[in-house]
Amino acid sequence: MFSAAQIKRLKTKPTPFFFYDTPLLLKTLQAMRKAAEKNNAEVHYALKANANKKILKIIQRFGFGADCVSGNEVSRAVECRFPSSKIVFAGVGKTDDDIINALKKNIACFNCESADEIKVINALAARMNKKANISIRINPNVNAHTHHYITTGLEENKFGINTWELPEVMQITGKCRHIVFTGLHFHIGSQVTEMGPYKTLCVRINELQRWFESRRIRLQSINVGGGLGVDYGKPDKNPVADFEGYLRIFKKFLELRPGQKLHCEPGRALVAQCGSLISRVLFVKKGRQSNFIILDAGMTELIRPALYQSHHKIENLTGPGRNKVVSYDVNGPVCESSDCFGKAIDLPETKRGDLIAIRSAGAYGESMALDYNLRPRAKSYMSEEI
Repeated sequence: MFSAAQIKRLKTKPTPFFFYDTPLLLKTLQAMRKAAEKNNAEVHYALKANANKKILKIIQRFGFGADCVSGNEVSRAVECRFPSSKIVFAGVGKTDDDIINALKKNIACFNCESADEIKVINALAARMNKKANISIRINPNVNAHTHHYITTGLEENKFGINTWELPEVMQITGKCRHIVFTGLHFHIGSQVTEMGPYKTLCVRINELQRWFESRRIRLQSINVGGGLGVDYGKPDKNPVADFEGYLRIFKKFLELRPGQKLHCEPGRALVAQCGSLISRVLFVKKGRQSNFIILDAGMTELIRPALYQSHHKIENLTGPGRNKVVSYDVNGPVCESSDCFGKAIDLPETKRGDLIAIRSAGAYGESMALDYNLRPRAKSYMSEEI
């Protein structure tokens, strides 16, 4: 991924920082747009993956909408010129201020996750003399076969409305005069790398379609959410996710009705591979059981490994040419034992001052950054800025 000239320029910047490969981002977005056009799908980028303004402004130029899960994300999407008519607002805990903010901005749709939320949106819309478009997020009880912290489509999860609640929810919705019910929303989890769970989701949606039809309720849209995963182990071999294969599943197995529109909400798959966390080696420590690398980047910049033991490829950018290979535990400087990016990682013999790249950090790196230990926020650069 990194040329010798790039590495030379990277070495001039204070670390840690996020580096975004703009050509790869553009290639990924082009692949997503091509797949969406071929399969007649409406794409809403999930801002929670990365809300960097420079990245958002590039994404919106491709005609994609925005999937937001907070009031501030809605405001950021509007600021970065995503059309309000393409902004959807999900999230299990929308505040009144969040809802009012979104109503003022005339967003396309609220993805609602409880009967109480529907009633609150109706009351706030009535106060503002507006009507709010809503979709109901249904918990389809589909196992995404991913880490349990990022599984969202099971009945044990806090998200969505269970199918057995639907009769009561639809009765409540029918009484809300400032609500326009437009469709269904789903999201089964994140970092989904097998297509089987999406096929199962199609079966669930088809069953639900028949349930609504039996009650003469017309659905304008079916939003299948996001969650498509990326190859963290081989980012250079598989830099662009299989968007065509992903959407082909829905085209083949989802029984859309005439006039219905398919919506999807990719986040990680659009931005993960274009980003790397660049760090310097502070110290190398030798132990009886392990050799330790201590970086100046830590869980405050990339919390995924500490939070759910995720894997990221780690490279020593200044080490190639050294013949000796050593196994290291690669750690950050934060005062937590969980501040570790990887154990038993084979790298060229590493020295203080070496430049390290932690790959596939474009999603849930910068957006989840912390200032724990009063650490300053890491800067970010697009490739054309280096």
